[in-house]
Amino acid sequence: MNHQTRLQALSAFLKAQRAKVAPHAVGLPTGTRRRTPGLRREEVAQLAGVSATWYTWLEQGRDIKVSASVLDRIALALRLNADERKYLYALAMDTSYGAGPLKEEMAEISPSLSRILQELRFCPTIISDRKCRIVGWNRAASHVFLDFEQIPAEQRNMIRLLFTRKEFRRLAVNWEHFVRGFLSIFRAYYGQYVEDEWYDRFLADMRQVSPDFKGLWEQSEVSSAPEVLIEFRHAKAGKMLFQLTSLQVQGDADLRCSIYTPAPNSSTEHKLRQLMER
Repeated sequence: MNHQTRLQALSAFLKAQRAKVAPHAVGLPTGTRRRTPGLRREEVAQLAGVSATWYTWLEQGRDIKVSASVLDRIALALRLNADERKYLYALAMDTSYGAGPLKEEMAEISPSLSRILQELRFCPTIISDRKCRIVGWNRAASHVFLDFEQIPAEQRNMIRLLFTRKEFRRLAVNWEHFVRGFLSIFRAYYGQYVEDEWYDRFLADMRQVSPDFKGLWEQSEVSSAPEVLIEFRHAKAGKMLFQLTSLQVQGDADLRCSIYTPAPNSSTEHKLRQLMER
């Protein structure tokens, strides 16, 4: 991400987060003459203890100096969570808390991780890298989602597949909710590896590929590991409920293990067993 692109990303993020904060949530009167949702710029400045002009420049993406203490106050004013704070710091202070530019080659999963994939027989599991490229999956994932083996390796990107493959759109009952979880993870990586220009190329490509991508991406949600309950409508198995747990795999490759556990007190595991036995 070059310097100007980073400032533009910071500007978009601050605007999106400001729009999400209801005035009454921070002790301000709602009023009846508000033209835009959320807080005004001067209100954020007031809450953060900075001048309205300075905050306006920051939100406009101007190249100004910031300090950690001021960012802390802005994060508090905007009610940012831990992941959103990290993202703010990475963009505002031009610092990456990752390992620098990413290598182009696909990561390889270890034999122990391969064993874990096999042992999670009835929990669809996908291993992805920090570009959301799918580098490993188990048999259950192939039955619930799609046969990743039939997709060329260079196209096995979870974000791309979510927006371009009709199988995913038909599968998730609430497709937007499903997609937002992955986009929030992707944004966490985007802020973490600010020096890698691959992300900007990929985002530009996705805006061209999918008309739905731009709006969902601009919601600026950030999460390193969301846990959500997801309902699928499988073409062969019908209704299936999974709890998604996203785990970081320790190591230089920075891999993520996404495990879909059949929801308790549901028939999901029984249906999955039947699906895999056919």
